[in-house]
Amino acid sequence: MRRFKVNRLKDNAFKYLGMGCTIFVIGLLLIFIGNILVDGLGRIDWDFITSLPSRKAEKSGILTAWTGTAWILILTAIIAIPLGVAAGIYLEEFGKKNRLASIIEINIANLAGVPSIIYGLLGLEIFVRTLNFGGSLLAGAFTLALLILPILIVATREALKAVPNSLREASFGMGATKWQTIWYQTLPAASGGIMTGIILSLSRAIGETAPLIIIGALAYVPYVAQSPMDEFTVLPMQIFNWASRPQADFLENAAAGIVILLLIVFTMNGIAVYLRNKWQKKINW
Repeated sequence: MRRFKVNRLKDNAFKYLGMGCTIFVIGLLLIFIGNILVDGLGRIDWDFITSLPSRKAEKSGILTAWTGTAWILILTAIIAIPLGVAAGIYLEEFGKKNRLASIIEINIANLAGVPSIIYGLLGLEIFVRTLNFGGSLLAGAFTLALLILPILIVATREALKAVPNSLREASFGMGATKWQTIWYQTLPAASGGIMTGIILSLSRAIGETAPLIIIGALAYVPYVAQSPMDEFTVLPMQIFNWASRPQADFLENAAAGIVILLLIVFTMNGIAVYLRNKWQKKINW
């Protein structure tokens, strides 16, 4: 009886400790976001979004930064999504379960945790120097595609694993081939989980700066990129450029840029959460 009371006391202590830590972290996050909103909301207007960078803080905008971010996001998605989803489908549905497959799985999981700057060095050597892409949007997109590929593969595999085997067996029982079963049954059932992985991986790519700095992305670009081979900047780099300047007005610009970047990331993560919940309800049903 005494042991039971001691264990229960420990459980309650751990519960309240975890609750306290959570409240503390959320409080710090709210304070940080609140300060950013106070400093940056007053600077956000149509001119700020549609103006080019300038030496004068009051005339400087994020046009080149957000268009560069949009370019990078679209190109990265075009490169990474087909490769990541196809690799996940092959490994889960067609790959043999042997020692080699286990080694590949372990390495893919480990690659998802590799620091992003390592991918920047890899992109610098392969895409910038070997393929002569230079510091272009295409080099940045390929580098970020390498960064998010492990996440996409793992997310695709986990979504496929969650599909009940009874669905596959029913399809085979109706005379469908393996590919027909995957295309018409398994993939639609796993689409919510796959989309969640895609959105979360792209939201990570939006906030990455280190790989793009390594491959030669610029902090100041006086024109909007028109093709994948143009030089570029992105929102995180523009924010860093402003934050590193001593003038208070540029710090206000940086806060405004952070607000916009947070809005994009929170929106993408919100869509991912919605799709995940909808997919889980569909699977449970």
